[in-house]
Amino acid sequence: MIVIDRDAGRLYEMGNSYPQADGSWRASGGAVFHLDSNAVRPTAQPGWTSADAAGLPIFPGLVRYDEAALGPGGIRHALRFTVSRTRRAYVPPATHWASSNTSADLPPMGMRVRLKASYVIPAGFSAETRAILTALKTYGMMVADNGSNWYLSGAPDERWNNDRLVSELGQVAGRHFEVVRMEGVVTP
Repeated sequence: MIVIDRDAGRLYEMGNSYPQADGSWRASGGAVFHLDSNAVRPTAQPGWTSADAAGLPIFPGLVRYDEAALGPGGIRHALRFTVSRTRRAYVPPATHWASSNTSADLPPMGMRVRLKASYVIPAGFSAETRAILTALKTYGMMVADNGSNWYLSGAPDERWNNDRLVSELGQVAGRHFEVVRMEGVVTP
């Protein structure tokens, strides 16, 4: 669950949250982020987590329809994505890991990748897909949690054409990306 308090300038995020019969909510964890600051959560060992495994806020990395519908250039921030296996490490601004595997062949939380400049975005793709791919070329995306490989996280919206989006994004392969941020890897 994600709640934005615009008046207080706070972002509240809870993971695995479910409504209870009495009207309250239960969650496995949560975090509060200050919207008026770029400060990240403390990196105390063993590291702070949040509603996502990397300790990052979820909301800023979501693909949102209102931005994507503007077409290329409409999304002006990095995106978040998941991979099925990560290593016991993180790259700032991430502050946490979610694996016991120490293999250097696996990505750490917070690893940033970018769509290669040489990738030609097909003109026949939808405006939303072209916006997403333009953002991936410009800002990239960060490993934020364990999940499906190369899975972008988006805000639910009935206006998405999910079938077309999945089909078009499915044509972009891992080889079309490059790692752009790996310095400062923290291995607890």
